[in-house]
Amino acid sequence: MATTLNQFILLMLLICSYFPPNFASPTVEKAVLLEFKSHLKDTSNYLASWTASNSPCDFSGVSCDPQTGSVNGIHLDNASLAGEISPSLCRLQGLKFLVLPSNSISGNIPPQLSQCRNLKVLNLTINKLVGRIPDLSGLSNLEVLDFSGNFLTGQFPAWVGSLRRLVSLGLANNVFNEGRIPESVGNLKNLTWLFLSNCKRVGEIPESIYGLKDLETFDLSRNRISGILSKSISGLRKLRKIELFANNLTGELPSELANLTLLQEFDISANHFSGKLPPGMANMKNLTVFQLYENEFTGEIPRGFEDLRNLVGFSIYRNRFTGEFPINFGRFSPLISIDISENNFTGPFPRYLCESRNLQFLLALENGFNGEFPASYAECKSLVRFRINQNRLSGKLPSGIWSMPNVDIMDFSDNDFSGQMSPEIGNSASMSQLMLENNRFSGVLPSELGKLAQLERLYLSNNSFSGVIPPQLGSLKQLSSLQLQGNSLTGSIPHELGECTRLADFNIAGNLIDGNIPTTLAQMTSLNSLNLSRNRLKGSIPSSLGKLKLSLIDVSDNELSGSIPPDLLDIGSNDSFRGNKGLCADKNTKVFVNYGIGVCTGEQTHKKELLSNKLIATFAVLSLLILILSTLLLINYRHYKVNNSNTCSENDQKWKVESFHHLEFDADEICNLEEEHLIGNGGAGKVYRLELKKKNGGTVAVKQLWKGTSLKVISAEMNILGNIRHRNILKLYACLLRGNTAFLVFEYMEKGNLFQALRREIKDGKPELDWNKRYNIALGVAKGL
Repeated sequence: MATTLNQFILLMLLICSYFPPNFASPTVEKAVLLEFKSHLKDTSNYLASWTASNSPCDFSGVSCDPQTGSVNGIHLDNASLAGEISPSLCRLQGLKFLVLPSNSISGNIPPQLSQCRNLKVLNLTINKLVGRIPDLSGLSNLEVLDFSGNFLTGQFPAWVGSLRRLVSLGLANNVFNEGRIPESVGNLKNLTWLFLSNCKRVGEIPESIYGLKDLETFDLSRNRISGILSKSISGLRKLRKIELFANNLTGELPSELANLTLLQEFDISANHFSGKLPPGMANMKNLTVFQLYENEFTGEIPRGFEDLRNLVGFSIYRNRFTGEFPINFGRFSPLISIDISENNFTGPFPRYLCESRNLQFLLALENGFNGEFPASYAECKSLVRFRINQNRLSGKLPSGIWSMPNVDIMDFSDNDFSGQMSPEIGNSASMSQLMLENNRFSGVLPSELGKLAQLERLYLSNNSFSGVIPPQLGSLKQLSSLQLQGNSLTGSIPHELGECTRLADFNIAGNLIDGNIPTTLAQMTSLNSLNLSRNRLKGSIPSSLGKLKLSLIDVSDNELSGSIPPDLLDIGSNDSFRGNKGLCADKNTKVFVNYGIGVCTGEQTHKKELLSNKLIATFAVLSLLILILSTLLLINYRHYKVNNSNTCSENDQKWKVESFHHLEFDADEICNLEEEHLIGNGGAGKVYRLELKKKNGGTVAVKQLWKGTSLKVISAEMNILGNIRHRNILKLYACLLRGNTAFLVFEYMEKGNLFQALRREIKDGKPELDWNKRYNIALGVAKGL
């Protein structure tokens, strides 16, 4: 059957060459289309109607001219097609529309497409096309050219400037050679849509572009465009959308921007703009989205912004704005998202941001707002992210503010709030993070906290909460971090907390907790850090806790007694068990400790014998370290510098992320590494310091493994460091894999590595680490091993 079809296609293609271009028969067109189909992989059977028994005009996605009946368009949008584009397509002399977006078509763009002289629309966006773009300057009738979202390489096609009828030009999200935007783009006087995002453009914006009087969308985002924003931009009076974010633009915004009265979306974030906002910008009455975060703007927000009627999104975080925020901002607009964080705003908090009851994202952290928080927000039930932390807000919160049915994150930390947490908190059933630390909240913790089934983080430290820890917290199966330290909580530790099997960090230090340590805590198989210090706990430490993979334990300053489980001695530090007169170490404990703790039998080891044993242990550890390091060097030598690229590739695959400790990060920021932050280089890869963008993310160390590094080596490091939780072993947060690219995310050691510490000197050339410190380091290494 397949042979017969192929013979038919071949015959029709031969016949095609004898037909005049404008009189191609339906039979010939059918042969061309079937040839096109034969180059594609149609896994979803979208082209089932493309058969020899059907008319071409009945093929799905094929359109025909109503007068001549000839094929004039192929529209296969999001049809799950793979394979390549047949070079014979332009035998369809009447073809005007070739639209194949959102598929998985690969290979090169056929140069034969230049023969499709009647093409008006050529849309191949979001596929897997590679190689250079052939010269298509002969397509003089082309109105839409969109190759965005592929893997096209080579020089940016300067010949596009000759396609004078172009209305839409999209070449974004490709990997062209780095270069400037051709001045010839300014020849496209009919252009209304220019999309050149993320295609390695550098240099200044060509002045010729400001002559495109009909331009409505202007997108040069995610490049390395530099220079200033010319006042000539005021000539683009029809602009509705400006996207210039993530570039290197500098200087002040020209006041002429105010002339763009039709502008709806304005995003110049993540550049180096400075100065004050032109007051006239507040007269852009059609603005719906206004974003200029991560720049260096100063001064106050022009008052006219509070009168805008169409504003939906407003984001200006990480600038240096000052003064009072316009008090009526949002009163007349349908705001959905506002982020004014990390500025220097002062005065009262704006009370009308949720006047439309549409607000979902309210982010105003790290400012200087003061006074009481407006009670009007108790009615803002649409909120999803609610962060007003790190301000100077005070007073009591209305009970309705605790009841937010859609909220995911509620962060009021680092203010001066007082009063009690309302039982209405139980209505915030979607909440994953509740952060109230460093305030003056008081009263008992409501049992309704146990209703927050999605809760992952509960941070209530450094307040004045009293009463018992609600046993209902044991119902929080998603809880990963419980921070209750620095309050006045009483009673015992609820045994129900053992049911929080995903809990990684548990801290109740500095309270008035008494009773015994419940054995059920050993059920917290994910527990990494346990701090029960500075309470009134009694009895013994359950031996079952020694089976947990802890990296930190602190039970100091309690009233505990009995033998310390040997496994916990391995983990503990000099201060982990102090202040418990009744605690002792079993005489058979094989780990050498110097915690000032007596031996349970009362026998004391002779000082000389102890010193001898310490020296033996030290030499044994050092010998073992040398053996391990030599082995690792031998294993990794053949992988050395196979590939030292620190950029992400293989965009056709998704990141596979495996987490071992709770850490908020985006996969894409992990692989956005800069050489200036390089802190190490070894046989397995490079190590970089990375400041995570997410709040509370902090600093991490990222090891990018050389491409070609054996998966066995990666697996070994993951299996060992991912499964061990020990205070003397570097913490592995996560592993990211995609194709041949692999990253390991580690705890960052801000004082450097051991090699550097051993060689640092202080005054008079003395080493920073004396022999006593070196002994403790060796002991710590031994515990880690």
